[in-house]
Amino acid sequence: MRMHTFIAAAAAAILSATPALAQDLAITGGKVLTGTSVIENGTVVIRNGRVVSVGTGPAPSGLRTIDATGKVVTPGFVAVDSGLGATEVGSVSGTRDLANSANTLTAAFDVSYGLDPWSFAIPTARLGGITRAVVTPQHGGSSGGHSHDDSGIDDMRAGAGHGGFQSPGLFAGQAAVINLKDGSNILVKSKVAMTAPFGEAGARIAGGARGAQFVLFKETLNEVRLYARNKAAYERSGLRDLSLSRADLEALIPVVEGRMPLIVTANRAADIQQVLRLAREENLKIIIDGAAEGWLVANEIAAANVPVLIHPTTNLPANFEMRAARMQNAAALHAAGVVIALKGNEGSIHRAREMRYNAGNAVSHGLPFDAAIAAITVNPAKIFGFDGQFGELKSGAAGDVVVWSGDPLEPLSQPQAVVIDGVEQPLQARNLMLRDRYMPNNTARPYGYDF
Repeated sequence: MRMHTFIAAAAAAILSATPALAQDLAITGGKVLTGTSVIENGTVVIRNGRVVSVGTGPAPSGLRTIDATGKVVTPGFVAVDSGLGATEVGSVSGTRDLANSANTLTAAFDVSYGLDPWSFAIPTARLGGITRAVVTPQHGGSSGGHSHDDSGIDDMRAGAGHGGFQSPGLFAGQAAVINLKDGSNILVKSKVAMTAPFGEAGARIAGGARGAQFVLFKETLNEVRLYARNKAAYERSGLRDLSLSRADLEALIPVVEGRMPLIVTANRAADIQQVLRLAREENLKIIIDGAAEGWLVANEIAAANVPVLIHPTTNLPANFEMRAARMQNAAALHAAGVVIALKGNEGSIHRAREMRYNAGNAVSHGLPFDAAIAAITVNPAKIFGFDGQFGELKSGAAGDVVVWSGDPLEPLSQPQAVVIDGVEQPLQARNLMLRDRYMPNNTARPYGYDF
């Protein structure tokens, strides 16, 4: 009997650890914000983990139905410039996997290998309506979207380090896209973008001047092109010494060929102009991260067809790169025709759920409501090459849907259902479990909480 009990318990444990299968379901009666349009009294139908239809007709018979009458239905939100799954406790170095300081591995650093599906931050972010995230490596110039650590990079200068490689590197590594589905496999795609700091941070790395960084950066790209044309000679040591390791050279080939976007951190308007010039001269596909003074050169950014990742509540001159920071930045960039994605707070990790609050703040400072919704759904997917695959409620897209009690940009609104890839997710997180443990409903509070 004990053996049977043990086997039954073990089987139950295994089953509980098995990821839930996608369900065929319909979400009916709600105000559906597809990411590009609004459908009143809409019906979203999901089969085999993907959206098959969005409209106003009745739900097909036989499907599990979620009644969203009087509620708002949106695509799952997409966090950009995030550290979700790669940082647990910012002050504990052993839990931070967003940065690498080895000079033999800079551009080739792949953040996807450090992802932790069981991170406590993921369920909390999911309760903010976030179903996907772009996890981005950290560097010395990370602007609000990364978890900062005291790596000493400010005291370092690029040059020949141990082994003859750049130390520190001009590149921080490659970003990855994840889903926030409950389970053990969160990686959607690795190596979706390269990252590099410009502005003050880039200048510090290169030796102290912005001009030095641009020259060094262009020379590095030339080395990558030289290596790509002469791999056989490199293998037999018939090529001159290069400043990057073989792994870094290989990782940068898609960048110089324009197949992989380069996320460049730049906040000062003058720095933005120079990275736009660099992109033209080197035929690079870039994404600007930060752009605190972007509104000053919004028309130039739009003309270059370069998207921007911004924190819309940046409005103080924290340094000389942000002298013209203002809350209307998002509205001005959008009005100029720039594709923008809005970021969360403090690295989009522990406060990632506040991304929708930031979107609401942007609306209060001139960004149209539909543009704010697009900036946390459709736009991030488009910017990183996933247009139509998620971030939007349309036929063929991933079944990522959130049912809200009210306006999703209103802090008092809460998710009533979260669906990722057609699987309903638990509306639970460690912070809520701790709340319920120490402040249970309808019972006296524990001693020490009795106030």
